Amino acid sequence: MNQPPPTTPAAQTSAKHRPLPSVPHRGVRIAGTGMAVPERVYTNADIATLCETSDEWIYQRTGIRQRRICDPRKGESNLTLCTNALRNALEASKIPAAQLDAVIVGTITSDMKCPSTACMVGAALGAGTAQAFDVAAACCGFVYSMNLAHDLIRVGTHRTIGVVGCDSVSCFTDFTNRNVAILFGDGAGAAVLHATDDATKGVIAQINKADGTGWDNLFVPGWDQQIPDNADRQVVVPGCLHMNGKEVFKFAVGTFQNLIKETLDMGQIKVEDVDMFVCHQSNARIIQAAVDRFGIAATKVYVNIDRFGNTSAGSVPICLDELVKAGRIREGMVIMFVAFGAGLTWSSSLWQV
Repeated sequence: MNQPPPTTPAAQTSAKHRPLPSVPHRGVRIAGTGMAVPERVYTNADIATLCETSDEWIYQRTGIRQRRICDPRKGESNLTLCTNALRNALEASKIPAAQLDAVIVGTITSDMKCPSTACMVGAALGAGTAQAFDVAAACCGFVYSMNLAHDLIRVGTHRTIGVVGCDSVSCFTDFTNRNVAILFGDGAGAAVLHATDDATKGVIAQINKADGTGWDNLFVPGWDQQIPDNADRQVVVPGCLHMNGKEVFKFAVGTFQNLIKETLDMGQIKVEDVDMFVCHQSNARIIQAAVDRFGIAATKVYVNIDRFGNTSAGSVPICLDELVKAGRIREGMVIMFVAFGAGLTWSSSLWQV
């Protein structure tokens, strides 16, 4: 029998360790942003008619005055919010949907389990055969997706990606449960990421992490068997969001501050060198605790939770779009995006824009 010729060490090395293809000197820019929120406004006074609370009680503990809630009778849904947000971002970028290589939607409140929201958004906007998929990372959905989209463009496999963060948490909110009814609103934000020859633009440092052992602090059970044995079954209702407020608050405060420090260290950047912090709007007190710890100037931390509440994956991109429209994010700035949420998940993205 004929034997194959012996393989030399050099040949083995070249076969096993062939370098991955890359595009030298390629950067990533945020070409356009957009947002979409429902018309219907729910004030704290409205919430007080559904559960035992008050405007003062809610505002002191969360910083929230009102939130937006989808009205299905007007055709508002998770899908319409996602579609309108990305449409607005594409218009701002002056890039047609047909040029998108991918649509990535960070959401946990898809109108249907199948197909993905991203596929339906792509179809609605005319994205052709662009790759499309959802990322279910709760409040981290947009930042997770943004980091992923950035790396796909940086490595050279994609050129233009539409990234959406959207949640319509009202669809599984029990408005008689004060722990969750006061916090959440519906909304979407989007960004179009595009390749550029300016290699100074893009992510300086990023972190995407999760600890699934804490899942039962913030979850939506589908049926009775998914409710933990130690849970109060008079409070935890299948199909509705359940949150262990004390544990989630403790997780968020510690994780938020550590995440900022870890990202700064990874990027070898001082806190004073960051021009703007775009943070997940979970609770005004959590944001303020980070501001106090790092001595961040109030002008560098954007807060809109008073107007929109916690929109989960929508909160970071909504903040981003408002900042861009106000001229507070400009070319050459260093921006940090930070989020944390159910899973438990946490994520950051430090950019030079």
